[in-house]
Amino acid sequence: MKKIIKNLGFWILVAMLLGIVVGIFMGNDASVFAPFGALFIQLIKMLVVPLVAVSIIAGAATLGGSRSAGKIGAVSIGYIMLTTIISVVLAILGGLIFKPGEGLSAEGINAIVSSSAIQSSQPEMSFWDIVIGMIPENPITAFAEGNILQIIVFGLFLGFGISAIPSAKRQKVVNGFNYILESLIWCITKVMYVAPIGVFGLMADATGTFGFDILIKVANLLWVNLLVVLVMALFIYPISITLFSRVGIKTFFKKMLRPQIIAFSTSSSMATLPVTLNACDEMKISKEVSGFVVPLGATINMTGNAIYYTLVALFFAQFYGIELGLSQFVAIAITASLGSIGQAGVPGPTLMVVAVLASAGIPLEGLPLLYALDRVFDMIRTVLNITGDAVCAAVTDKLAISKK
Repeated sequence: MKKIIKNLGFWILVAMLLGIVVGIFMGNDASVFAPFGALFIQLIKMLVVPLVAVSIIAGAATLGGSRSAGKIGAVSIGYIMLTTIISVVLAILGGLIFKPGEGLSAEGINAIVSSSAIQSSQPEMSFWDIVIGMIPENPITAFAEGNILQIIVFGLFLGFGISAIPSAKRQKVVNGFNYILESLIWCITKVMYVAPIGVFGLMADATGTFGFDILIKVANLLWVNLLVVLVMALFIYPISITLFSRVGIKTFFKKMLRPQIIAFSTSSSMATLPVTLNACDEMKISKEVSGFVVPLGATINMTGNAIYYTLVALFFAQFYGIELGLSQFVAIAITASLGSIGQAGVPGPTLMVVAVLASAGIPLEGLPLLYALDRVFDMIRTVLNITGDAVCAAVTDKLAISKK
């Protein structure tokens, strides 16, 4: 009971239920609690830009530095990039086919965000406008305006630049960025203390405005997310194992059952790391490969996160009735792919999804509605993440290591 009382997820769930009850009884008058949600949203926005910038720079510096690992690094990173792109494409297809966010009335949508704000988030741009617009003319301006794509591009350039300097100097700089990232994670942890208050305010306001329709929409997002994850786990990864590894499918999933259970219960790729390494040893994957690929994958191989980010962006675009154009889809795909690489392998509500929404100009007001179920989403995506780490190790073991 003490553990439950100290669990933030428990209080977020309680706040969600209280918000629903208050919203049902008070109706539109529940909007009096909306400022609590607005405060929470503002705190999140405050941390998004520095979090994205620092995590992308640190991640790019680590990726660039991994070139010393030779063929193992090239194969594993290439596979991680490829499967991340595939996961984003699958999520886009799932979102467009099943449309989990559609169906709310225009009046209800306008009660949360003004129609002018929605319209202003739909700039029409050509392909080259998108490409050129991703490069910041002034990085400081990009930071000040919160232009996520430009921040990512600058962060990648700077990160790879850091990876090019001598090892002794590089490690000091990378350590510095990692320390800043730890500090930002501390800030995020403190902000999450007010999450129950913010979720209560937004749930009360949203339930008073929409009724139970809003809850049905969140449930739709959950099952579509699960469906896309299953396609990745039971179709894409088995194909990789069959075609590009020495491990049999039955052996792989038998050995990975324990790591998957631990990942599901802890929602942490890092916490599951020792068990995943042990499973790779039992699959006869060389320690040289697993010792490099699995820890790297626990940091940057986040296909489950990429699926979640993409689906949430499409969910809220449909939720607000926003017609996404080429520029928005490109922004979502790039930010979800690179943002997932920059996401730490620890449990908890992720702010990187905010970056994905911001990159496509999608309003953030409804985001805390998902936090009550974030633990469920987190458990699902972590299982896919650690499964992908082991698949990557198996593929790299065959393609990068010659065995007699």
